[in-house]
Amino acid sequence: MRTEIVERPPILRSINPATGEILGEFKNMGEEEVKEAVKKAKKAQKDWGKIPIKERGRWILKLKEHIRKNIEDIADVISKEKGVSRFEALISDVFPILDLADFYAKNTEKILKREKVKIGVWNILGRESYIEYFPYGVIGIISPWNFPFSIPMGQIIIALMAGNTCVLKPSEFTPKTGILIKELFKDTGFPEGVCEVVTGDGLTGSYLVKSGVDKIFFTGSTQTGKIIMKTAAEHLVPVVMELGGKDPMIVFDDVDIDITTDAAIFGAFFNTGQVCASVERLYVHKKIYEEFKRAVIEKTKKLRVGFSSSEPWGYEIGSVISEKQLMKIKEHIEDAKEKGAEVIGGEIENLFVKPAVILNVDHSFKVVREETFGPVLPIMPFETEDEAIELANDSEYGLTASVWTKDIKRAKRVAEKLQYATVMINDNLITHAIPQVPWGGVKNSGIGRTHGKEGLLEMVQVRHVHTNKLGQKMRAPWWYPFSKEKYEFALSLTNLLHSPSMKEKIQAFLGIAKNFSKISKQKLNE
Repeated sequence: MRTEIVERPPILRSINPATGEILGEFKNMGEEEVKEAVKKAKKAQKDWGKIPIKERGRWILKLKEHIRKNIEDIADVISKEKGVSRFEALISDVFPILDLADFYAKNTEKILKREKVKIGVWNILGRESYIEYFPYGVIGIISPWNFPFSIPMGQIIIALMAGNTCVLKPSEFTPKTGILIKELFKDTGFPEGVCEVVTGDGLTGSYLVKSGVDKIFFTGSTQTGKIIMKTAAEHLVPVVMELGGKDPMIVFDDVDIDITTDAAIFGAFFNTGQVCASVERLYVHKKIYEEFKRAVIEKTKKLRVGFSSSEPWGYEIGSVISEKQLMKIKEHIEDAKEKGAEVIGGEIENLFVKPAVILNVDHSFKVVREETFGPVLPIMPFETEDEAIELANDSEYGLTASVWTKDIKRAKRVAEKLQYATVMINDNLITHAIPQVPWGGVKNSGIGRTHGKEGLLEMVQVRHVHTNKLGQKMRAPWWYPFSKEKYEFALSLTNLLHSPSMKEKIQAFLGIAKNFSKISKQKLNE
């Protein structure tokens, strides 16, 4: 029996999946290189964490302006590395970061301000407490290829505003964008080590998890997330994970069909369908199902598939990122065909897939149950509100869902019953670009949150500071030595604070007065 040993390649090639053009070569970093990057970040954090939040905000606003001035060049790099139009790269990957940077630069101090806590009976016993926040230290970020700029850059900005430093491991498919992020921080003048980047494959990511970072933020597939979580658990490293999705769109019979079909097409096919929040299941009320599906099919056929470096708006649908992703899309389309579905579109040429509308499917199909992550849209009818909710909830995922109707009261009623971390009414896809609200999933779609107040709080640890204002003036009545008087004091205090009877409260007060002078003098050295 022969065992073949396949060496790990020392170099990663960044390739435009739409054209095959080699965009650059980057190191496939090993364990020692990752540890060195973390070491630099730890050293930098000692000083960065001491900088006042307002000053950190000034740094982030300076970065924001640098990004704004270079927005087309940044979008061009992303466009080529993903194989999508520059317009799509600009609106999905770069533009949202400007708003996010602005929000956290101006609101972090308020969100993380020290907070005095009411502690009930302990307040009247001479105690007071407050909560304050402090940074973890070094945040490890393992980011995906589908939004290689907006996802990691947003997490880095939030982490830095909280006083952490970062080590980013970009996807092996988009290392050039990862290095671009590091260069933006360098060009803005940030201290060395504040944002380190390690390029490499999945093994590089595993090195980062066990390198001594203080927390991991991972965005990617549920399967990979479980592997990372297992490794993190071995080192007691906390994690935040935004994982897969199979997001439903529920359309009731009172909608504007023209507007809502446009929304369905955008929600399903934006970024070539390679979005965790893509519309991957479309449920349409039976009364309008036929008209709705005809409109979707007709409009989908008009989408332009291709890539152009010279014309940023020339095509709506770019390429799939890789052969591996293409095979998953192809598998779902073929499974649907074998089970009798009608597939309109779906033709494949190189890494380009024509958007596919799939009819006559149900929840036994892979394209309905598993995350496709491609330009594929299955459409199914429903009759009642309860049926739509049941169908939408019939998934292992719980990232986003959307409800479409003119009846906002009904939409909110439905939203309350959907098992999803985000529910949109008459909108889709957009919420990752809203920095003021939390982003994340339930069920197999993730753990923890990014963005919003909740995302900022994921970047800090909580410190409770408690003060006994009488601690240097008297002994606590529950300290050693134990005595009969202290026992009676404890019973009286219990009744004074918690008895519903006024008579018992008065008796308890008299009991406390009787014993207090005695127990305050009792001490161990007597």
